Amino acid sequence: MALRLVAAFLLLCLATAASAQQAVSWKTGREAQGIERRIDALLRRMTLEEKVGQLHLSGRGEGFDVEQVRSGAMGAVMNFVVPAEILAVQKAVRESRLRIPLIIGLDAVHGFSTYFPLPLGQASSWNPELIEKAAYWTGREASAAGVNWTFAPMVDISRDPRWGRTLEGAGEDAYLGSVVAAARTRGYQRGGVATTAKHFVGYGAVEGGRDYNTAWIPTSQLFDLHLPPFKASFEAGAMTAMAAFNTLNGVPATAHRGMLTDLLRGKWGFRGFVTSDFGSITELRLHGIARDDAEAARKALLAGIDMDMMGDVYHNHLAAEVRAGRVPVKAVDEAVRRVLRVKFHLGLFDRPDVDPAAAPKLMQTEAAREVALQAAREGAILLKNADILPIREGVKSVAVIGAMAVPEDERVWTDPAGLGRRAITPLPDALRERLPKDVSVTFEPALTKNCGTEFADREAAIRAAAASDLVVAMLGEDCEFMGEAASRTKLGLPGVQQELLEALVATGKPVVLVLATGRPLVLGWASEHVSAILQTFHGGTEGRAAIADILTGRYNPSGRLPMSFPRSVGQIPVYYGGLPTGRPARPGERYSSVYMDERNEPLYPFGHGLSYSRFTYSSPRVSAASMPLNGAVDVSVDVGNSGPRDGQEVVQLYIRQPVAGRSRPLRELKSFSKVTLRNGETKTVRFRLAAAAMGAHDDRGAYVVEPGQFEIYLGGSSRAAVMVKVSLAKP
Repeated sequence: MALRLVAAFLLLCLATAASAQQAVSWKTGREAQGIERRIDALLRRMTLEEKVGQLHLSGRGEGFDVEQVRSGAMGAVMNFVVPAEILAVQKAVRESRLRIPLIIGLDAVHGFSTYFPLPLGQASSWNPELIEKAAYWTGREASAAGVNWTFAPMVDISRDPRWGRTLEGAGEDAYLGSVVAAARTRGYQRGGVATTAKHFVGYGAVEGGRDYNTAWIPTSQLFDLHLPPFKASFEAGAMTAMAAFNTLNGVPATAHRGMLTDLLRGKWGFRGFVTSDFGSITELRLHGIARDDAEAARKALLAGIDMDMMGDVYHNHLAAEVRAGRVPVKAVDEAVRRVLRVKFHLGLFDRPDVDPAAAPKLMQTEAAREVALQAAREGAILLKNADILPIREGVKSVAVIGAMAVPEDERVWTDPAGLGRRAITPLPDALRERLPKDVSVTFEPALTKNCGTEFADREAAIRAAAASDLVVAMLGEDCEFMGEAASRTKLGLPGVQQELLEALVATGKPVVLVLATGRPLVLGWASEHVSAILQTFHGGTEGRAAIADILTGRYNPSGRLPMSFPRSVGQIPVYYGGLPTGRPARPGERYSSVYMDERNEPLYPFGHGLSYSRFTYSSPRVSAASMPLNGAVDVSVDVGNSGPRDGQEVVQLYIRQPVAGRSRPLRELKSFSKVTLRNGETKTVRFRLAAAAMGAHDDRGAYVVEPGQFEIYLGGSSRAAVMVKVSLAKP
């Protein structure tokens, strides 16, 4: 026994050491100073073409020229996922004159071999530690395959679900978005890959929710809403940033010196490099600020773009711009310095090449899949439950309807060929494993594909539903209906899925609607007619197992919405933190801020999510009735679980300053805590609320904390009603 314990301890130590060696972060002190000296020495040896090469990012596929690697004319590659192919480009580096290693990038957005929920689904867990673990395993698997740079996290705030890239972010709130951004940054870099905070800045606020469109953002809102998640990511150690496609207040983000240089590097002191987005430098011509690619290259570099992603603009024109005197050599040197700095801090000069034989053994480990299962469980949100879930003992037959119930192409960004993936359990099989043996589970896809655009056998699905005690319909968005360049003006179920859902309800059998989407949809009809709605944002490798756990009651749902669900597209943008108006909404009163044909509030608000437990809030209190502008108070509330089972509650703290020098939002999330409560248990949940966190930015971008009275709301969503007050006073 003693020997086995010692052996286990040694294995644990080895695993911990391996993990620690894999983690990447900014070096400090003498080590950082030594890196700068090594960069100086390397810059002195480099030709102009080799310097420009470090700023050139090309990708796998047609047109990739490995000779550019051998000649020192390429500093980074992307979209290589097969370890043997990565090894080939790394060997090409060894044949170059200076042997400067490549930084190898990939959109490891929510997984590499093991897939976790979409980032919006991870944010739905409101569990930063779990989110960090998901990013860690993504980074660890990608790193094992030879990748050392991920184009994540996307930290854009969006209040418009028409925008297809909503799925890559954390929703509508700056505070939650900042917590998630920091957690994902830490996790990825613990796993061995440098992170990219993107898209800098304002991409989530494009007009009309139309991808690549213009964004107009007032300075105060820019600093209060859109910039905080970026700052949180950089403070957590993010090594690179990516500029956005959009224009910000008339200036393309790819040429926005005010953001990229004055703010990011000047005020924030960012040390890493900034990459363009895919081909966005040449797109400066289409934005109307450059006559040709040469001018686009010049403007982008001088604004602060260090690396040209997949545009060939720097590669083709930058050296000539330097020789013509239009771009100072010093500007190129500083951009190269920032790229080399990241490579040195990543340890790429000393890191061995990838081992293709070892990589497959590190994919989809049990530890990674356990985290994937928990992330999928905690990221699922029970929006509605008319006392139908968990599945009751009297149910003897369940009909699972919808092609999405059986995995086809789970929503992924990468396909690491040769590394393999274990089969994903279909939802019908997962339910059979968890339900009693005397409960029959039938399955009818109804639709030809997960896209939901056409029927396979509609009538067979209706017959199966009519013959069952309970219908589980798994529907949603997939294929071309979600992601980049997937903006939508209609936010109902795509294709023929709404017709299918109505036919299932018409059978008279109770229907549980399980959704897998990339954004909030308009669910008015479903909310009125189905018995329960379980929302997921594509749960990944273990998504359907997690759904089965929730439906059968093995897991008590605890997800909460990171983004409000609209009642209609006409409400958008709809979000919880709006400003007060001089004519507040008074239903039935024409001359107030109301719609004639719809209610103001969302169908499901930010922070909402049901449980199989019932939670109560009482006795809100603060440690002091007032505090100085440089002080803090402790805020406490008693949270109880009145049954009928153990569960988790996300306790949320919001503030409001009713009277200030400028209008302040009706609610602002300032803290939250996910707590586990046994049936019948009551816990006191405490928060530390600092006065410094209760301010806002003015029209100049200056942060101001004003004296006055604040209301503090505590509860399980943005509609929290339990309230206590505190005053801020000058010291």
